[in-house]
Amino acid sequence: MSGLGSSLLCCPICGAELEREPGRYFCPRGHSYDRAKEGYVHLLPANRKHAREPGDDKGMTAARNRFLSGGHYAPLGEALCGLALERLAGDGAVLDSGCGEGYYTQRVFQALAGGGRTVRLAGIDLSKPSVRLAARRLPQGEFAVASAYHLPVGGARVDLLLNCFSPLALEEFRRVLRPGGTFLYVVPGADHLWELKQVLYDTPYRNPEEEIPYGGFAYEAVVPVRYAMAVRGEALRDLFQMTPYYWKTPRAGAARLAELDGLDITTDFRIHVFRRT
Repeated sequence: MSGLGSSLLCCPICGAELEREPGRYFCPRGHSYDRAKEGYVHLLPANRKHAREPGDDKGMTAARNRFLSGGHYAPLGEALCGLALERLAGDGAVLDSGCGEGYYTQRVFQALAGGGRTVRLAGIDLSKPSVRLAARRLPQGEFAVASAYHLPVGGARVDLLLNCFSPLALEEFRRVLRPGGTFLYVVPGADHLWELKQVLYDTPYRNPEEEIPYGGFAYEAVVPVRYAMAVRGEALRDLFQMTPYYWKTPRAGAARLAELDGLDITTDFRIHVFRRT
């Protein structure tokens, strides 16, 4: 986390802007939150926790971190960086809602900083193991354990909002994005991981694709990112573990995958580009 003083984050109890000191965040009304040694802060009140350990667990987080660090989704990261540079012409504030372990967060920050922008960046996720990794990956950012449906960010504070495969909290996104700000929403395309699903399921299905207009946003583009990737060895196990299929695949499908040394897989993403009206 770069520097101290005012934060892009706000108090989850009273909504006041947070200040930073070594070891803690605090608001003018006396609410205080410890800053973990890795640099993140916990801003998920107990009455908003719907599980003992919400979000992705350590195993899923570690698998995704290994897989993404191997560069398998690098073309998606490159596309997001290009859009961020195009849409954020000057300095600004960036929020990654559902940041996970911070792979895309870090890449976008580095692209903007390398392009001469002065950026304030925050990332939130329900998963404490994920946020811990994100804070280690990008110490220049601010990271918080928090819910997308109760974003700890003030109204109209954000210029660029990222959401990669995470909950679509439209009411909150409308609230925090300033008029004219950009929302980049990444979803799987119809054929995403098709060959993996053919192994796991007897009757695999393609992902539905749709363009839905959302109130308060102008639809500006849908950017496809599609390519083939060769996934071998432990990377194939990591890919399986980081997807929702890991929890709902029949045993027979998981056994078929375990017998494979590798798989050539279609990667198919859609980046939906919105402008806050």
